[in-house]
Amino acid sequence: MQPSDSDKQAVGEADIQQAVVAGIQTYFQQCRKRVPGFIERHFSYPAALETNRVAFGSDVLRAPVNLFWAPLFALVSLIRFCVGRFPRLGWLYRLLGRFPAGFTTRVQTHISELVLSDLLQHNQPHASLSWCITEELRTLYQRGGMSCVNIEQFHTRMEPVIEEALTQYRITRTASADITNTLSCTVLGAFAFQKFTPGGIGIALMLATIISTKLAASEFILGETLGNLYYSVFPPSPSLGVTVATIAGVLSLLSALAALSGVISDPVQAATGLHRYRLNKMLGHMEQDMLQHSSNSFRPKDQYLARIMECFDLIRAGVL
Repeated sequence: MQPSDSDKQAVGEADIQQAVVAGIQTYFQQCRKRVPGFIERHFSYPAALETNRVAFGSDVLRAPVNLFWAPLFALVSLIRFCVGRFPRLGWLYRLLGRFPAGFTTRVQTHISELVLSDLLQHNQPHASLSWCITEELRTLYQRGGMSCVNIEQFHTRMEPVIEEALTQYRITRTASADITNTLSCTVLGAFAFQKFTPGGIGIALMLATIISTKLAASEFILGETLGNLYYSVFPPSPSLGVTVATIAGVLSLLSALAALSGVISDPVQAATGLHRYRLNKMLGHMEQDMLQHSSNSFRPKDQYLARIMECFDLIRAGVL
């Protein structure tokens, strides 16, 4: 901010800073008030159908790639978090920050645009952060107007904060889809196989055993009928090729379905308050970053929960 000398005499720096802080707080209070309506318009049923409609198409192809990429990204994020505790390794922290989170799906892009325009109202002339700060300063400079204050700097400072927050929010969408997959597999395994299958790998291994049994029975020397009877008592061990192919196929199919899972998971998260909690947390961190001139404080833990559930699936399946 560059107030003129005459304004400096009339208004102290502390007054200016207090007005800026008040403008920031007013803006984020208004954003929080919009959260319930935002969730109702975009995440509750039947609005979630329209929000996730863009997933039909290329997202079904991007989702399997993101599924296999997500564990690697989670590992890099964990390493970056640890590196961030050592100021001398700032170069490595910045380098790891460039590691891509995977393909950005159309649903993620669409929701980011909704958050930016509808919740944050970033470019709205009478609702943006710059406008709120301007109003506070206009009250402070009743005689001098706003010509002495560079409001554009607040808009510029807000840009990286918004971009980083939306990037992290998009990651939570992928993690939510993975968690939905794991829970769906648990239910499927309980009803279809009467087994505890906490993830796609557990389902895949059971299918690999069934496929191997069918293949072995069809080649049984005494005929397929006796083969089915024999291998029901002494099931064969699936070959490595069948196991790998089944796991890859099942995970790819599940991840493709996960691209469309928001139709179900979004209304559930809206009803349970998860969407409200996540959005309010994002806004809280964004406000903190603006007030403290910091950045990148929003680090949701959803992706780590998804990876922990996947590790449990691997342990349960005997892979780890």
